[in-house]
Amino acid sequence: MMLSPDQAADSDHPSSAHSDPESLGGTDAKVLGNVSDLEPYRSAHATRERIRVEAFNLAFAELRKLLPTLPPDKKLSKIEILRLAICYISYLNHVLDV
Repeated sequence: MMLSPDQAADSDHPSSAHSDPESLGGTDAKVLGNVSDLEPYRSAHATRERIRVEAFNLAFAELRKLLPTLPPDKKLSKIEILRLAICYISYLNHVLDV
């Protein structure tokens, strides 16, 4: 917030109290907290994210096992696995329709 020269000279003006970060009192200071207080939350979040990514990768590995490729052990990216799965499902639908 910009102050006029008259307001800047008036130190009792309410907006001038919040112009420097150290003057943040009450709930604002509590919300900001100490960075070291966040470490348990960060660690727990990292653990949950690691578990989620492992489950995600396991699901792709299981899907990969169901898809025919030559050679069978060919390394495929996740997008290649998804595209191949779409094509394979379409092929199987076609086979069932004939």
